[in-house]
Amino acid sequence: MKTYTIILALILTCSTAIFAQGDCSKYYPFNSDVKAEITSYDKKGKKTTSVNYTVKSVNNNIATIATELYDKKGEFITNTEYDIECTEEGISIDFKSMFNNQLLKQYKDMDLELTGNNINLPNNLTPGTTLPDANLDMVVKTGAIKLKMFIKMTNRKVLGNETVTTPAGTFDCVILTNDTEIKMGIKSTTKYKQWIAEGIGMVKSEDYNKNGKLISTNILTKFKN
Repeated sequence: MKTYTIILALILTCSTAIFAQGDCSKYYPFNSDVKAEITSYDKKGKKTTSVNYTVKSVNNNIATIATELYDKKGEFITNTEYDIECTEEGISIDFKSMFNNQLLKQYKDMDLELTGNNINLPNNLTPGTTLPDANLDMVVKTGAIKLKMFIKMTNRKVLGNETVTTPAGTFDCVILTNDTEIKMGIKSTTKYKQWIAEGIGMVKSEDYNKNGKLISTNILTKFKN
C-alpha cells in the first residue's frame, strides 16, 4: 500500500506531464520520440523520487502514456500506464486508467469497481478561467467487506502566467491550481499549483497541505521531443 500511495501522489501532481496529438493540444507535443523526466523534492529541497514519461502508443485519437517511478537513489520502484484522448477542445485524461493496473495488482483477489469522470484540459487557458472538476470513486469487495475510496480534484483554476527556469530550460508558463481530496482509509486534502508551457507540458508543480505549508516540489528535469 505504501508504494501505491506514492504512485497515487505522483500521478496527481504530474497529471499534466503528458503528451497529446499535435492538432489536439497546443500545450503538449506528441510523437513517439517524446520523453520527459519529473523529479520530486521534499520541503527541504532534497530529492525523493523521479518519474520518466514516454508515449507508448497512439491509436486513432487515444495515446497511452507509460510511466516509471524511481526512488532517490535511482532504484526502480514500479510503473503504470494511462490514456489521453483528443477532444474538440483539448485533451481528456482517463482518470480510471491511471489506477487500474496498480489496483488490479493490489486487490487481485477481490472485486474492484471504478467510476468517475476524466481530467479535462482545454486549449484555451485564460487567466481567471475555472476548469471542470474530476473525480474517481473506488469500491473494493471481498466477502462481506466493502472498502470505499475516492479522489476528488476541485477548484481547478487558471491563475496567471510566469516564466520558469528548470534544468530542462526556461519556459513561459500558464499557472494552474486545484484542490485534491483523497480518502484511502485516511482522508487528506492537498492544494496543487502547476506551471505548464506550450509544446512542453508540465514544467513545475508545488504541493501544499490544507494549512498552506509546502509539502513537495516537482520539476521538469529532462525533456526530449
